[in-house]
Amino acid sequence: MSQQTPSTSAATNASTPQDGQQTQATAVAAPAQPQQTRQEAEEARKDRTLAEFLLMLDEYEPLIPSEVTDYYLQRVGFECEDIRLKRLLSLAAQKFVSDIAADAYQHARIRTNAAGGRARANQPLGPGLIKDKTRTTLTMDDLSAALGEYGINARKPEFYL
Repeated sequence: MSQQTPSTSAATNASTPQDGQQTQATAVAAPAQPQQTRQEAEEARKDRTLAEFLLMLDEYEPLIPSEVTDYYLQRVGFECEDIRLKRLLSLAAQKFVSDIAADAYQHARIRTNAAGGRARANQPLGPGLIKDKTRTTLTMDDLSAALGEYGINARKPEFYL
C-alpha cells in the first residue's frame, strides 16, 4: 500500500472522477485536514511550553518579595492561592520597572550627551571631564519622560513649580 499525501490523493480523485461534485468537494476538503493537525500540533507545543514555564516558576524567586506582591494584590481585591501565578505577576512587575529604568537611563544619556557637546567647548580638558563622562545621573525629568512613554503622568502640577 502506498502512502499518499493530501495533495496526491486530491490529484488521484481528480484524475478518476466518479461524480463531478464529489471530486470538487474532495479536492477542497483535502488540504483542510493538514491545517487542522498543524494547528493541533502548535497548540500542543504551546501547552508543553506553558507547563515547562510554570514548573520553572516553582523554583524562581522574584526580586519583588512575595509579601509586597501579596499586599498590592490584596489591595486591589485579587485573591489567589497559587504561588506560581503570584510569582508570574511579580515577574511582570519586575520587567515593567526594569523597562522604565532602562528608558529613563537612555533619556539621561541623551540629555548628558546633548548638554555635554555645548559645555565641552567652554571647558578645558582635565581629569574631571573623564569622570563626568562615565557617570550618569538620573533626574525626575528623565523618569517622567520614560513614564510618559507608558502613559503615566509623573510630572508635578504647574503650581508646585
